[in-house]
Amino acid sequence: MSTKLKTISSQEEQSNRSNLTKLFDESPIFQEEKVANSALFLKRQELSKILFFNEIYSKLIHTHGVIMELGVRWGQNLVTLSNLRGIHEPFNHSRKIIGFDTFEGFPSVSSQDGEADYNVKGAFNVSENYEEYLEQLLQCHVNESPLNHIKKNYVIKGNATETLKKYLAEHPETIIAFAYFDFDIYEPTLECLKLIKPYLTKGAIIGFDELCDPGFPGETEAVREVLGTNNYRIERNKYSGIQSYIVYE
Repeated sequence: MSTKLKTISSQEEQSNRSNLTKLFDESPIFQEEKVANSALFLKRQELSKILFFNEIYSKLIHTHGVIMELGVRWGQNLVTLSNLRGIHEPFNHSRKIIGFDTFEGFPSVSSQDGEADYNVKGAFNVSENYEEYLEQLLQCHVNESPLNHIKKNYVIKGNATETLKKYLAEHPETIIAFAYFDFDIYEPTLECLKLIKPYLTKGAIIGFDELCDPGFPGETEAVREVLGTNNYRIERNKYSGIQSYIVYE
C-alpha cells in the first residue's frame, strides 16, 4: 500500500513537484552520467536536510560511539550519514551506522499519535524486500571510501522495540554518539528512548524529525515522558525545517 504523504505545500508547489518528477522520469542525460548528475533533481528541502546532518556530524566528530537511525524508510538519511562519515572521518572504522525499521510501515498507532489520516497501521511502508536493495546501495557508497572492506553499515528489519533491544544485548560494547529518531509515532519512540539511555555518552546528540510537529504529536509526547522537554535545550540550526536535536549532558 502506498501512503498519502503529509504535506503543507501549496497547490502550486505540488504542481511544480509533479513537473520535476516528470523531468526526472524523462531525463535525456546519458545513462553513464545519470548518477553523477542526480543533484539536478535535489530540491531545496532535501538539500537543507543534508546541510542539517552535516552540521550535526561536525559536532559529533570528537564523540566516540556509533550512529543509529530509528526509522529509516527509503534510507536517504542513512546514505547521507554514510557519505558524511566518508568525508569527515574516513578512517574511523568504529563509527558504525545502524538503521532500524519495520520496512512495512507503522506497526501500530496510539491515541497519542492523533487522528490524521496518514497515522494508521501500515502507513509509510516501502517496496517488498526493499531493505536488501538498501544494503546494496549503502555498500556502493561505502566502496567510494577507504577501509571499504570493513563492514560499517547495518540495516536491521523488524519492530525496533524488539530489534534494538536484541542488538544492544548482543553488542554490550555499544556507545551511542548520535541517535536520530524518525519513527514519527509515540510507542516506538518512547520505548527506544528508554532503551538507548544507558548507552549514551556525555555529549551524545539525539536528533528528532518530527518534534513539535502537530501532524505527529506522539513523538513529542514520548520525548516529554522519557527526557522531559524542559530538561534540555531543544536546538535547531539555520537549515532545519522541523528537524531538531538535543545534546545529552
